[in-house]
Amino acid sequence: MKIRSASLLDLGRIEQIYREADARFSEVPPPARLWSLVSQTLSALLPLSQETLLYVAEEQGELLGFVQASGTPLSLTLPTGKISTLQILNLCVADPADEGDVAPQLIEHLTEEAGKKGIQRLFVRLPPDDPLTPVFRMEGFRQYATESVLYADEHAPASTATAIGARPARGRDTRQLYHLYRKVTPLGVAQLEAPTFKDWKALRDGPGQQFVLDRVELVAWARIQRSSSERPNTLAFMALPDPEITQVIADHALVTAGPGAAWCSLRHYDSLLIDALRARGFTTLLTQALLVREATVRVPVQEKGLVPSFG
Repeated sequence: MKIRSASLLDLGRIEQIYREADARFSEVPPPARLWSLVSQTLSALLPLSQETLLYVAEEQGELLGFVQASGTPLSLTLPTGKISTLQILNLCVADPADEGDVAPQLIEHLTEEAGKKGIQRLFVRLPPDDPLTPVFRMEGFRQYATESVLYADEHAPASTATAIGARPARGRDTRQLYHLYRKVTPLGVAQLEAPTFKDWKALRDGPGQQFVLDRVELVAWARIQRSSSERPNTLAFMALPDPEITQVIADHALVTAGPGAAWCSLRHYDSLLIDALRARGFTTLLTQALLVREATVRVPVQEKGLVPSFG
């Protein structure tokens, strides 16, 4: 079996494998495979950009599967400059090829090639019971967080009163928001996803209406990305773990967003925000494990030996 970069001639077969895998997994009861929900479709990723890696497994001229990773997935916006991390969007094996044989080789090849390109880490989001989860764990991926995807066709704010301290976010809020991020995010997660202020700033940058709760210090932040009528609005939150603050920021975001479908991804350490949204009509669509693997092996710099000085 040969692993190689995909070419434009492979795209028809790749699309077919992708659709067959999606149909096969759709037969599994919820939670369904998350990648089909939050990842970009192959068509949307074409033409292939420098921030996208796409490799195929081939045997005797027949494509057996493919793996796709990108520096700009929908669920995780990464720096627009030099890409140092990648998100694995798709790993699909054609039927009747052996998934236990093909998938590990695709992952290993992707990791090796990513390391050569200066990529430091590979991330992947998977439902805990996904059949590919054991494959990723055997290939050195470890879980560092759990994420819940919440969704509501219609939501009901508990209060429409003006939130005390609510205002649009400003450019000079950036440093205070970074301090808020470090307060509410476990150290192990922050060190992986945004170890520096520059990394965090790139992670936070993105389209949408942003506002904060300013009560001497910034205690909460939210962003609303409005979508078309066919897709739900996307909400994002960050708040101190205080029941009153999380409820106020949830109400303000929902009132500002207006009626209609909305969804939001929150981590296990955002439990008060999860509770606030559930009380306002959201349900947990699915839960996913966030896994990471180092792509670059860091070799310590050898210390220079002490040289005697005479004179």
